[in-house]
Amino acid sequence: MNIPDGEPANLGARLRQARLAAGLTLRETARRIDVSPATLSAVETGKTGVSVPRLRLLATELGTTTQWLIGEPPARTPPPRQRGAVVDPVDEAARAWREFPPLDIDPVLSAAIDSFVETGYHGATMRSIAQRAGMSVPGVYHHYRDKQDLLVQALDLTMDELHWRVGAARREAGTGRDRVTRVVEALALFHTHRHALAFIGASEMRSLNPGNRQRITASRNELQHLLDEDIDTALIEAKSSTEHARAAGRAIATMCTALPQWFRLDGPATPEQIATDYADFALGLLGIRR
Repeated sequence: MNIPDGEPANLGARLRQARLAAGLTLRETARRIDVSPATLSAVETGKTGVSVPRLRLLATELGTTTQWLIGEPPARTPPPRQRGAVVDPVDEAARAWREFPPLDIDPVLSAAIDSFVETGYHGATMRSIAQRAGMSVPGVYHHYRDKQDLLVQALDLTMDELHWRVGAARREAGTGRDRVTRVVEALALFHTHRHALAFIGASEMRSLNPGNRQRITASRNELQHLLDEDIDTALIEAKSSTEHARAAGRAIATMCTALPQWFRLDGPATPEQIATDYADFALGLLGIRR
């Protein structure tokens, strides 16, 4: 059974609104409900309908209700819960990748992030997270399946933001050298401004179950491949050897991901100063002039 196409645009608009409020990309949402991104895009634009079982699954993944999605809310239907401030990649170009406004995330996820930083994933419990969020334990379970779900949401938030920032930074540059500079700056800025998320990303990958770890690792590898590609281009432009390009790429990325281990916002250097220095370090390692 499919939802009729009588008001597809209304359903699609509400679906997109809920997805953006949940901080999920089109591709990630499509993966979660086992459809292609093209199919989900067609639903959001009102070009096709959606089955009732899949609509229910969407409501669950987006933290809302089927009634709200189809425009028939009960008297007090809650709006989609806010999981993160990351929006659809289609809007990336309109955002400044050097700016870091506070993340608009729900109290449970915020409490979980703070707990994972303070006590580590295994030291945190759903009860301690609930207490930090000022909620009951059943209330936390109403929004998140378990502690693993909270960790996955934190890491998905991290990777989605990293992908749009790195993508936006690369599009500003016209040469390989400039792309390397911009990418390193974007990585350094994220790992200093988003210190808590970056710290979790650097320390808790081992706490993911195998399926989640494989998916997040693949997303990280995509970013590394972009940096490697830009390094290759920069070295070719400079007529330099690419023999050690891969090792240099890993060293540069690791240099940035290690920032949360020591950087403090109240320290002597600002994130912007660190980003500029690290971009210079990267070019120096490659033997390329700024």
